Amino acid sequence: MEAASTAAPAAVPQHIRALEHANRVRLARAALKRSVRAGDLQAEQVVRSCPWEAETMTVSELLRSQSRWGRTRTRKFLVPLAVNENRQLGRLTLRQREALAGALEEKQASRR
Repeated sequence: MEAASTAAPAAVPQHIRALEHANRVRLARAALKRSVRAGDLQAEQVVRSCPWEAETMTVSELLRSQSRWGRTRTRKFLVPLAVNENRQLGRLTLRQREALAGALEEKQASRR
């Protein structure tokens, strides 16, 4: 497997490149979710900046990566925002992104 990643891109079969890319995304996304859970990174920061590893992550996946956020809390939080929990972060409109980030900031401020 190591030899395949060092070869020229044309020499590596497409399905192997796809698997390598999926693995990179999976590992980067896991690190992102760990950072959010630990409090090193705020969910609203991820929503606003939308890093490459979060583009295909669903809104509910990000919200549930926060400590003490499960499916029920996530759904109740998203209802007034009119944002579908299965929507990918990279596909949110600017209005949805700002509404979500603002609501997350308010929620964070109310906890303090």
